[in-house]
Amino acid sequence: MSKRGKVLVGTGAALLIVGIVAISAGARRDRGQEVRFETVGRRDLVAAVTASGKIQPKKKVDVSADITGRITKIAVREGDLVKQGQFLIQIDPTIYEAMLQQATATLASSQAAEVQARANRDQADRAWKRTKELHTSSPNLVSPEQLEQAQTAFDVAEANLNAAQHQVEQARAAVRSARDNLRKTTLVAPMTGRVTRLAVEEGEVAVPSTFSKDIGLLLTVSDLSVIQAEVKVDETDVVRLHLGDSVEVSIDAFPDTTFMGRVTKVSNSSVRDATQAATGQNDRAVDYEVEVTLDKPPADIRPDLSATARIVTDTRKQALSIPIIALTVRENTPPPGGGARGTGPKAADTATTRGPKKETEGVFVVKDGVANFHKVKVGIAGDEYFEVADGLKVGETIVAGPYQAIRDLKEGARVRAMKQSADSAKKAGR
Repeated sequence: MSKRGKVLVGTGAALLIVGIVAISAGARRDRGQEVRFETVGRRDLVAAVTASGKIQPKKKVDVSADITGRITKIAVREGDLVKQGQFLIQIDPTIYEAMLQQATATLASSQAAEVQARANRDQADRAWKRTKELHTSSPNLVSPEQLEQAQTAFDVAEANLNAAQHQVEQARAAVRSARDNLRKTTLVAPMTGRVTRLAVEEGEVAVPSTFSKDIGLLLTVSDLSVIQAEVKVDETDVVRLHLGDSVEVSIDAFPDTTFMGRVTKVSNSSVRDATQAATGQNDRAVDYEVEVTLDKPPADIRPDLSATARIVTDTRKQALSIPIIALTVRENTPPPGGGARGTGPKAADTATTRGPKKETEGVFVVKDGVANFHKVKVGIAGDEYFEVADGLKVGETIVAGPYQAIRDLKEGARVRAMKQSADSAKKAGR
């Protein structure tokens, strides 16, 4: 073959390769974008709110000191079971015994003063009456000035008696106060329960809790017969909760067990930390405290264990549903007089001249290899699926992924099933 012939043959082969590549690219374009398909069907849905918190007994009492004194005896240990009225802690009573003795002596002295004042009053009373009688029978024997002096002496004696009586009452109150302070040196269990916290040791000084209960806290007694999970729920979810909602509680200390419970309290005010309370600012996330009472808590459960609650807010049996990932939004203003299910570029262009665009929720429905956006109204949200309230029918094929493909998908675009989805469908059909 001549040199010219070889050149012609080579050129023809190159053109043939370019043509094959172009035809192959066009064929791929005609086949459409690879996406994951799913058929609209029915399934059971459960809507739930997940929140974290801690385990707490329904009832607990913090035992604090009402007086100042050194702790001389602690009769219990953390974890002990106690009965109501059982002796717990002894605070040194020496100073309070002395104060009671002093108050008792003061009371005795006041009572003696009252007796003396009463005798003086009685004597002044008799003197005034005699003077009054003499003045009445013989005005010349008793002058008006003497009668006035006798009456004044009686009034003074009466006032002294009243003062002495008040001093006695004050002394009695001091005795009662001293006796009460002495009684407070012996602390007993306020209720039957378990000592879940012992914050002091023998020899420490107990002080009253003036500003913070943690300062004067000695120990905590908890009733562990009723256990609750106190969780914090976001403000966007708390409105979906109701008393009596079923709850699954997972406790980190019991990783292989799920405990059932019920919502027994939903707080009406948000949880505020110390910083928010001090500054008055509320620019952080707003949470509400929710109490969940466990039906059958474990016997060895303890307060402050970390817990996660899954609160069931609603359920649907065999509801028409779509994958959550399939739901997307497009800007669209429906034409007047109702609306077609699809929205295209023409409708969007018309919408720009008639008013502002609105975001419409929907999915891409596939028919004959073409994806069209359909407006969808959704109901409750399960873990992976949305309930379809309107806009779809059973058996329709929709684009269910991947996320980036749905995000970039255009109205009327050609699509085809991903190879991975086809393989999965074959496995599922076996």
